[in-house]
Amino acid sequence: MPLSATMSSTPVAHVSAGILASAPVPRTSGAHGLDKTLFLDVNRFARATPWLHGVLLFYAVIGGIIACALLLVIGWWFARRRPDAKAMAASLWAGIGTVAAVGVAQPINHAVAEARPWQSLPHALILAGHTADFSFPSDHAVMAGAVIAGVFLYNRRLGVIAAVAGVLLCFARVYVGAHYPQDVAGGFVIGAAVVLIGWVIIRIPLTAAVSYFSRTPLRVLLTSQPASAAGAAGQAASSADGQHQAARHQAKQH
Repeated sequence: MPLSATMSSTPVAHVSAGILASAPVPRTSGAHGLDKTLFLDVNRFARATPWLHGVLLFYAVIGGIIACALLLVIGWWFARRRPDAKAMAASLWAGIGTVAAVGVAQPINHAVAEARPWQSLPHALILAGHTADFSFPSDHAVMAGAVIAGVFLYNRRLGVIAAVAGVLLCFARVYVGAHYPQDVAGGFVIGAAVVLIGWVIIRIPLTAAVSYFSRTPLRVLLTSQPASAAGAAGQAASSADGQHQAARHQAKQH
């Protein structure tokens, strides 16, 4: 049955008329196959655990965003204390790359135009508010994947904590009925891919920029090391990256 027919023939009394009127018309639905099965499995778990509703709803809507932001700030603070311009460059890119990843996800969201679970499965338990945007990919999952990948670039211990927080956020988005499992899985991959690919491209110039600005009044934001140590560390990191690129170029020639 076409998605539009399913939506028009099923009463959705709990959804406000204003949201229905403003919601864009979806062209696809995740309410089929394994994705639907997994969503309904999580939805049954949500029905059986009402004591978790408040906690996971808060985390799914705002708590997870706060956690990701805190992890980026903590990662920047740790990187600032290291005599390593490359680590600081990676911490800055973790934040910039996360914003870039969410931006990349927007045209994908509109191109896929997947209906939200509340539109396709009106009898499912929906704890989250009925937003008017499409379902795939999940912006929250994009952010989670980007933050995890970004933090792992320079701090593996903090990356493990980020992974736990990010995976929990992805699960919470399905638990509250905001997304299907494929929405968060796809979003996670997009976020991580943008950050990792971007880092390969921007690593050398960004490290050089951090090294340069570490010798200016902006250094207080980039390092807690003495000016001479920060400059030496930055030059060493840039030189190491340059040597690595040169070695790869020579290997390709041979």
